[in-house]
Amino acid sequence: MKLFDGGRAPNPRRVRIFLAEKGLSVPLTPVDMGAMEHRNEAVTSRNPLRRLPVLELDDGTVLTETVAICRYFEELHPEPALFGTGALGKALVEMWQRRMEFNLFLPVAQAFRHIHPAMKEWEVPQIPEWGEANKPKAVEFLHILDKELASREFIAGDSYTIADITGLVAVDFMKPARIQMPEDCTHVRRWHQAVSSRPSAAA
Repeated sequence: MKLFDGGRAPNPRRVRIFLAEKGLSVPLTPVDMGAMEHRNEAVTSRNPLRRLPVLELDDGTVLTETVAICRYFEELHPEPALFGTGALGKALVEMWQRRMEFNLFLPVAQAFRHIHPAMKEWEVPQIPEWGEANKPKAVEFLHILDKELASREFIAGDSYTIADITGLVAVDFMKPARIQMPEDCTHVRRWHQAVSSRPSAAA
């Protein structure tokens, strides 16, 4: 088994944090995305979308997509449960994971990809207006999330889950995307400080 890893890129980082929370060690194959190595044969032969992370199993089976890879490890190593427990718990985690991806992670990524000069070769065509249009979407959702976090410790309830991992990486990615955390989002700030202090956040 080996994991093709893209360093500080958001999606590879999500998988590494997930593995760290599980206490798992998987051999990493570093891929320099800044040098466009994710477009080389080693990656494209395994994932024609030319995106990371990519997990190759010992029998040659290839898994791509961050959440799919995380679900695979969750099934193999169910504790600690990062996708929730029980019918309701799993549904709540799924709901919040999708909300975090669609309403925060994706708008932040679109802002970065369409505005940052370093992404001109990646996002063709790069449309700065679309990047700017995504900034207020992320801010609006942060205010919604702030109200939710007023009554609980973590995004999907009382336990740390993959929804928190997605949220942590999205908020951290706001800096290069040039999106400011609203000053009045005190509960989001409290949550972000807490999840950032977990050892897995450095993975």
